[in-house]
Amino acid sequence: MVLKTFGWSFAVTALGLVAAVFYGGWTAFGIVAILSVLEISLSFDNAVVNAGILKKMNAFWQKIFLTIGILIAVFGMRLVFPVVIVAVSAQLGPIEAVDLALTDKDRYQELVTDAHPSIAAFGGMFLLMIFLDFIFEDRDIKWLGWLERPLAKLGKIDMLSVCIALIILLFSAMTFATHAHQHGGAHVDKAETVLLSGIAGLITYMIVGGLSGFFEDKLEEEEEREHEQEEEAAKKGKPRSAVALAGKAAFFMFLYLEVLDASFSFDGVIGAFAITNDIVLMALGLGVGAMYVRSLTVYLVRQGTLDDYVYLEHGAHYAIGALAMILLITIQYEIHELITGLIGVALIGWSFWSSVRRNKALAAAEGNAGSDDKTEVSSGV
Repeated sequence: MVLKTFGWSFAVTALGLVAAVFYGGWTAFGIVAILSVLEISLSFDNAVVNAGILKKMNAFWQKIFLTIGILIAVFGMRLVFPVVIVAVSAQLGPIEAVDLALTDKDRYQELVTDAHPSIAAFGGMFLLMIFLDFIFEDRDIKWLGWLERPLAKLGKIDMLSVCIALIILLFSAMTFATHAHQHGGAHVDKAETVLLSGIAGLITYMIVGGLSGFFEDKLEEEEEREHEQEEEAAKKGKPRSAVALAGKAAFFMFLYLEVLDASFSFDGVIGAFAITNDIVLMALGLGVGAMYVRSLTVYLVRQGTLDDYVYLEHGAHYAIGALAMILLITIQYEIHELITGLIGVALIGWSFWSSVRRNKALAAAEGNAGSDDKTEVSSGV
């Protein structure tokens, strides 16, 4: 199971490290290895959240996620995206931006750093909306019940998530963005840029998430009529016509996953510049890490880990909320990537521990009462 799921990751790791040695010797080898670990540590919560979405998709789309999806993740976000940032911020052509990335690495790093406020605002708002929509939804299983119960009641108010997100964006533009951190330690006013980028992130979430949710609902409705359609098709000798609908649902869910992954990768791409400004080594290291995140996502789905440890998804979404706020704060202040990674790992670790306690309590209750009832058991927090 492990080799089947992580086989491609192992192969990509070997190829990436060998390519690094040929490109820049053993120093490059070490940099790529460090970047891979950095990407995995920063994106573990990404894998948990992705798994919650991917488990709704069939094996074909899981395979697409691991093949075409990883090409988008590696070449799109880890190689093309940094170049696009430079091209847009410096008003350069694509070829000029690539040439700058390869020949003048210091200037390239400076331009990417200066574009960080817009990146942080876009990614921060997208991730913040994911977190807000999660905590305002009334769920059967609650992790931090003392917090999630009142929030679920508040979630009945229409457009509450959007209102809160816009308030936070406005606050960020009026505070952090007025003294945005730039290359060399300087601070400039980026309020307008942050507002526009944040609104773009919000719009992106609403469009992609809305389409994904719409087709997912349609797919669920279709599945409820599945048995009746099969019986009717068998009588008439005609195939069902639900495949096209399922394809649309899966496509938009896949698109949602890719945008989600892009938002998660912002901190990894920016953080990589603390280690190297060589775009080739950056793409190799972050690409290897991204492959492991992809494989881990599929592994969690196939093992049913999220079903066994029910609070993991909660912990991952709280980590998303923390990352969203960190991204907005970094518009003005520098926060070390180690802190970002540790916060995410700590929240997920806490949720895993709570899940283990819940499972033990359920097992004890079933043993004592001989009941198969698996109603909600307090996590103890």
